[in-house]
Amino acid sequence: MLEKLVLNSNFKNSENMVDSNIERVKPGGLELKDRLVDVNRVTKVTKGGRAFGFSAIVVVGNEDGIIGYGLGKSKEVASAIAKAVEDAKKNLVKVPVINHTIPHQTSARYGGADIFLRPASHGTGLIAGGAVRAVLESAGVHDVLSKSKGSSNPHNVVKATFNALLDIRRPEEIARMRGVSLDKVFNG
Repeated sequence: MLEKLVLNSNFKNSENMVDSNIERVKPGGLELKDRLVDVNRVTKVTKGGRAFGFSAIVVVGNEDGIIGYGLGKSKEVASAIAKAVEDAKKNLVKVPVINHTIPHQTSARYGGADIFLRPASHGTGLIAGGAVRAVLESAGVHDVLSKSKGSSNPHNVVKATFNALLDIRRPEEIARMRGVSLDKVFNG
């Protein structure tokens, strides 16, 4: 699932993906909290009548920069959520969170959803709604301003938010690339 995000992102070939800032994480030993983003009832019409099923999208995170999302489908809601949680634990990534906010502003698209994230000063709170809020809370972000434009489909909004968070570069990486000190990156 994360591979689809990476392919939809700004990576043109697999060599750029190796140099990227995406850091995969194993779920072992982590205390992950799951947040249910959406449950969708789907109907399949057959000659014997209607067959109902459920799909669930879940975000998991340790509230310290490690997050993942997953999709589960089943005939029952509980098993769909359980499958989604297991899928989310297979797709964990680390995102930079500094002082409970993000290092710099970012935006991303996925499908029809367009997400904009901007860091905020301490005490501002999490200005985000629905699916964006679930992803940011799971990542441990407490102060950020966000705007969701375009589609409000929870699946696309979650994936666009992940793309935006994965596009964020760590200040240490910027300092190393520019050949300056970390203090110079923040204070110009």
